[in-house]
Amino acid sequence: MKVSDIMSTQVVCISHKASLKDAHELMQSRGVRHLPVISEFDSKLVGILTHKKMISTVMAMMHKYGGNALDRKERGQLVEDLMDTEFQKLTEDEPLSIVVEYFIENKLGCLPVVDTQGKVEGIVSSSDFVKLCASLLKN
Repeated sequence: MKVSDIMSTQVVCISHKASLKDAHELMQSRGVRHLPVISEFDSKLVGILTHKKMISTVMAMMHKYGGNALDRKERGQLVEDLMDTEFQKLTEDEPLSIVVEYFIENKLGCLPVVDTQGKVEGIVSSSDFVKLCASLLKN
């Protein structure tokens, strides 16, 4: 089996110039925990923003500035300043037997899938592996 067999292709991405408030609202409204961050200039993948990173940043802002200032502070914080820029990425033909090792060894929640130009084609999350496991157990 390959990455293309389990990856989600309906990927919710965000611009590197978006605000933390935009990311927060996008994660809430779309029910996602990972946002691939793309460049506004060429739509290439430049980072990953995780729910964990977003929540820890919001909580730190609340603690430091209080709830009344949270909205303003979130709007002033850019995604590009919070995103992880060191991350593994996949191609759609990568074998799942190798990908699962990335997840296990690095305790990853997701890995973006990119094409040869570095544009996002999909995403593989730990949930995708759980779904695969469930389908294999039914057989």
